[in-house]
Amino acid sequence: MIQSIERAVAILEIIAQEGGAAHLRHIAEKTGLGKTTVHNILKTLDELGYVSRRIGDMRYHLGNRILNLARIAGDDSALRTRLRPVLERIAEKTGETVYLGVPSGDEIYYLAGIESGQMLKTSRPPAERERLEGSAVGLVFLAFMPGLRKRVLATRADAFPPDIVAEFEKVATVGYALDLEASSPGLHCVAVPWRENGEVRAGIALSGPSIRMPRKTLPDLAWLMMNELDKMK
Repeated sequence: MIQSIERAVAILEIIAQEGGAAHLRHIAEKTGLGKTTVHNILKTLDELGYVSRRIGDMRYHLGNRILNLARIAGDDSALRTRLRPVLERIAEKTGETVYLGVPSGDEIYYLAGIESGQMLKTSRPPAERERLEGSAVGLVFLAFMPGLRKRVLATRADAFPPDIVAEFEKVATVGYALDLEASSPGLHCVAVPWRENGEVRAGIALSGPSIRMPRKTLPDLAWLMMNELDKMK
C-alpha cells in the first residue's frame, strides 16, 4: 500500500468516527503519527476540499468534497424527494421554472426541475451538468462553500471577472445570487442555498424571461424561496 494514502484515509475515518470533526491532537493520538505529519496531511486534505476548518473552531471537519461523494453514493434520491414539495410550491406561486442543483466535484449537477407551463420558458433537464462560473446556482456554492471557492479559483481564476471576490461577498451577505442574462440573453435567474446542519448542500434556482422576471422583482422572489425553505425546519 501507498503509505501517504493509507494515512490520509485513516485520518478521514477518525474524523468520521468522531462525528465529523476532531482536534489535531486527538487525530495524532489515534493514528500514532506525529503532530507535524498529521498537520501536513490535513493541510493537503484541506486544500483538496476533503477537510475544512471553521471560524472559532479548532477542530478539523469533513469537507464539502467528501460529503458530496457520500451524497452521490446514495443521498440524491432522498434529497430529491425531500425538496420536491418546496420546488412544487415555488413553481405554483411564481409560474416560472424552478430546479434543484447540488455540487458535484467542481460542477453543478441538477437533480430535479419543474418547468413553467408558459410558452416562453427556460428548461433545465435533470442529470444535466454545468460549470460553476456564470450561473446563479454556481455563485451560491462558491459564495457559501469556502473550500470549493478556493479550489476553483486556484485552477480556473481566468474564468472569472476581476471583481468576482466582491461578488461572492455580496452573495454571502444578501443570501441569494442573481444571473442577469449572463448565461442566456433575455433570461434572469435567482438562486438560494439550502442548508443541512449548517452546511450548504444544494441550491434552488428560479429562472424565466427577463420581461416576466425584471431585476427589481428578484429580491422578492429570493425572499419567497427562502421562506418556503424555512417551512421545512
